[in-house]
Amino acid sequence: MGDCLFCNIIAGKIPSKKIYEDDDLLAFHDISPQSPVHFLVIPKKHIANLMETIPEDVSLLGKMLHRAQELLTEQGCSEKGGRFVINCKSHGMQTIDHLHLHVLGGRRLRWPPG
Repeated sequence: MGDCLFCNIIAGKIPSKKIYEDDDLLAFHDISPQSPVHFLVIPKKHIANLMETIPEDVSLLGKMLHRAQELLTEQGCSEKGGRFVINCKSHGMQTIDHLHLHVLGGRRLRWPPG
């Protein structure tokens, strides 16, 4: 996906402040953080949104969630936790058409988010 922002970050064409990378996932700090800890976990496989996953993606989704909680712990948020958010399509306020998990922590977050 040549015009996908996150695919370009994965390819190294756009810099990011990486906190984790393996063969399947990339995690990096959000460029507009909404809390003291705010990073994204994205699959390297291009999936436009959560609604477009297929049964073969189940293990990748589980890996994303598990790695996100490990990274949040590494960021010092294990005791008080945080928020894990996947926005999906226009009504979910998804702004980049590549599946991504926002992970936020480091302060008490309000509900509803808005």
